[in-house]
Amino acid sequence: MKTELIIRSNSSDIDFALLKDGKLTALNTESNENKFSVGDIFIAKIGKVLSGLNASFVNVGYAKDGFLHYHDLGAQLLSLNKFIKGVSTGKIKDYTLKNFKLENDIDKNGSIADVLKSGQKTLVQIVKEPISTKGPRLSSEISIAGRFMVLVPFSNRVSVSQKIINIEEKERLKRLITSIKPKGFGVIIRTVAENKKVAELDKDIQNSLDRWIVMCKKIRSIKADQTPVKVLSELNRASSILRDVFNDSFTNIVANDETLFLEIKEYLQEIAPTKEGIVSLYKSQVPIFEKFGIERQIKTSFGKTVSMSKGAYLVIEHTEALHVIDVNSGNRSNKTSSQEDTALEVNLIAASEIARQLQLRDMGGIIVVDFIDMQTAENRQKLFEHLKAEMAFDKTKHKILPPSKFGLVQITRQRVRPEMVIKTSEPNPSGNGEVEAPIVLINTISAELDKLIHNKKYKKIVLNTHPFIAAYLTKGLPSIQQKWFTKYKKWIKILPRDAYQYLRFDFTDNKGKILK
Repeated sequence: MKTELIIRSNSSDIDFALLKDGKLTALNTESNENKFSVGDIFIAKIGKVLSGLNASFVNVGYAKDGFLHYHDLGAQLLSLNKFIKGVSTGKIKDYTLKNFKLENDIDKNGSIADVLKSGQKTLVQIVKEPISTKGPRLSSEISIAGRFMVLVPFSNRVSVSQKIINIEEKERLKRLITSIKPKGFGVIIRTVAENKKVAELDKDIQNSLDRWIVMCKKIRSIKADQTPVKVLSELNRASSILRDVFNDSFTNIVANDETLFLEIKEYLQEIAPTKEGIVSLYKSQVPIFEKFGIERQIKTSFGKTVSMSKGAYLVIEHTEALHVIDVNSGNRSNKTSSQEDTALEVNLIAASEIARQLQLRDMGGIIVVDFIDMQTAENRQKLFEHLKAEMAFDKTKHKILPPSKFGLVQITRQRVRPEMVIKTSEPNPSGNGEVEAPIVLINTISAELDKLIHNKKYKKIVLNTHPFIAAYLTKGLPSIQQKWFTKYKKWIKILPRDAYQYLRFDFTDNKGKILK
């Protein structure tokens, strides 16, 4: 698989598009105004302590206070608070924890009022960005993510990702990390650590430890009345994306900003020196997202209706925490297959597209998918296994339940930041209101043509459409019309129709009879 990361920078935002074999699979935006990212660590004061919710509000500088539940305090909260107090007052000068005496764990079923007081200063980490009217979700169980491992202070536990299946490799990693990890720190070994050498793993641990020490030095410099203060920032989005998803399949990283280009090059020198050469600076006058076909894919991927191959399509509806996806086969007909085979074929195509859509839009909460009904348990199981395989590449925590007899599949997906929402409709050029983007219409026309061609019973096919659309289809070298000829070995005549509304089109034979 060929993987590319395309980065577009403008005055206020940076957009990151991840392409796999040319297909857009992830789109992220980092805004200069966003001061609250997952992974950021703050020194902050406890606000109201709510015994009824067993939680407290914490002021981290956002319009709405952050929410800290008892279960997110971490077992070693007392050790954390003791250490922060010692660092702040200058009594603790060794930040490595090797000589730090740990306190007892807090009771896992205890009350927050017993361990936190209003006005108390503590260290918190953002685990969920502000969404809608809610402030950020916080945790006091601090962790520092590296490329191969996550460093957890005030712990001695070493755990290995469940996605590493090989038992011998799990044992090797656990034994190795136990021998090299710093005292007073636990380690979570990530999936990408599989088969890595000790030098790479040790360097990753040291990098995370260095970040921890830099954070502690910043805490020492904070004045008593100076809260909240961000003491450690998550890596910039480009570096965090590379840290989390970079692998040998990456063939191209392109940025249109020189500063970003140099930052990424420097980061790759650390994590994968042999891949430094795949980073390039984009200098063309053609907008970078246009050049790589990303704008086109955004227009066709973020609407309410998403077209798939063979005429099938998805309809996606949203509420605050529930998303409903309806799978439709369209008007396709396949005389060589039974209805059950057709349903399975469309459902498998839909499952792949749904896995892409969840990552692309960063949809979280509960997702209910209404697949086309299938009668046999074997086919329902086949669909379930296929969906799980497609979702296996999703780094966000999720759970998939098997299809019900009605074809419904329930998915829960962790929601840590607002969903990516992009408006794809445009002002109607012929009047009031809005219409779908022209590129979406072109995809619809191409899908309908594909169905007609595969019917093999039409010798002559004429496309009747609005003059604007006709001009778009025939312009350039090669034009879309010429590409159709190359693909189907059949010339599709395009007839501009002045009487047609902007979105109307019909396929007819050479006598004007509409083809279906």
